[in-house]
Amino acid sequence: MEEIALEELLMKTGSIFKLSNMAAMRAMELNEGMKKLVDADPKEKLTSVAIKEIINDKVKLKQEK
Repeated sequence: MEEIALEELLMKTGSIFKLSNMAAMRAMELNEGMKKLVDADPKEKLTSVAIKEIINDKVKLKQEK
């Protein structure tokens, strides 16, 4: 996986807590068989794929009111 700056990820989510939850939830969805939204090596870990999706704005945090 290429290097992704933590600061860039935090700008997408707002906090490390939200980032870790988003990545974990998306990795679980991928593990259950959902389609990957970015090009990734089949051997790449699902959490890495989830982080790539977040950085590429393919996955967003749903805001509840």
